[in-house]
Amino acid sequence: MKQTSEQQPNKGFHLLIAAAGSSARMGQDTPKQYQRINGKAILRHTVEKFININGLQSISIIINPEHQNLYDEAVQGLDIAHQSIGSNTRKNSIYNGLQNLLKVNKDEIILIHDAARPLIHDDDITTLLSVMGNNVAATLATPVKDTLHRDGESIDRDGLWSIQTPQAFKIGALIDAHEQFKGDGNFTDDAGLMRSCGHHVEIVPAKHPNIKITAPDDLAIIKAIMTQNTETRTASGFDVHAFEKEPSARRLIMGGIEIDHPLALTGHSDADVVLHAITDALLGSINAGDIGTHFPPSDEQWKNADSAQFLQHAYDLLLEQSGQINFIDVTIIAEEPKIGPHRTAIQNRIAEILDISSSRIGIKATTTEKLGFTGRKEGIACQALATITLLQ
Repeated sequence: MKQTSEQQPNKGFHLLIAAAGSSARMGQDTPKQYQRINGKAILRHTVEKFININGLQSISIIINPEHQNLYDEAVQGLDIAHQSIGSNTRKNSIYNGLQNLLKVNKDEIILIHDAARPLIHDDDITTLLSVMGNNVAATLATPVKDTLHRDGESIDRDGLWSIQTPQAFKIGALIDAHEQFKGDGNFTDDAGLMRSCGHHVEIVPAKHPNIKITAPDDLAIIKAIMTQNTETRTASGFDVHAFEKEPSARRLIMGGIEIDHPLALTGHSDADVVLHAITDALLGSINAGDIGTHFPPSDEQWKNADSAQFLQHAYDLLLEQSGQINFIDVTIIAEEPKIGPHRTAIQNRIAEILDISSSRIGIKATTTEKLGFTGRKEGIACQALATITLLQ
């Protein structure tokens, strides 16, 4: 795992994220942990809050097997050590996740966190870890501020805390607690389980918002917080490829699809002029150089390569910066082939690669009125504009 902090607060810790819920209270088809904000699943936002914390040794995630495809898409490219299957209760799901850590040193620390808390701040994570030198268990929490009533009677809120995650534990003590109450699912969090075993749980006041998504209103609030500091950028990309002089075994590839035409375009890769232009536009939008920087034509591994992987790479770099594609506008400059019959297929293929709606992709075609190299049918040019939103 990446190390960035100047001072390591502990000898190491493991992360276990509970992400097996079905989100019944959300009333939506897609579980909350896989809904997207700024182009990334909430689960990914949550995981990325931890990956730069000093001392992280491994990440394990508990999922519902029915969500496997959503999960695979959400965590693509992340260093996930283990995946576990959830159970009928949160307590039993956590127990399943702990089975992957049975061989870990029992004095090491594990953080258990809800996937649906993507706002967790690295300062609070570091503070929580720092108290574990003298404790077996600790949890983030916030003091209850509202007036409370039960059956019309006021409840003294002094000393009342709203318990959050992450919660930190010595791994051995937590596993022992789960074994002691094996089969008993009447625990809503592991801090309560540890207290039932007689352990003191240190309360660590959270200094930053750490809302858990349980209802649609929560999701709306978190979206507002996560998108309030954004900027919009537009960048262009341009590419040109000549037609081969004679027919060959190569095929004409444009916009990720094969087009019936007697001549292919020349190039080190598959010479997809459309995907190359879009790739450069996306790279430009995040100041990440150009396609030749990442995939030099002098490198033989890219010979005849599918340009979809170039575009996917640029999109992954955008996602790493919490970017979101607003619109892609493409203009293809060619006398032939005619683009109209292929416009929808090109839109759909680009949408598939970028995981966005095809309504966010515009495909236009024009000629140069028989002027220049495109007018002489010597090749095809393409220009693309990408408009994106980035978190500041």
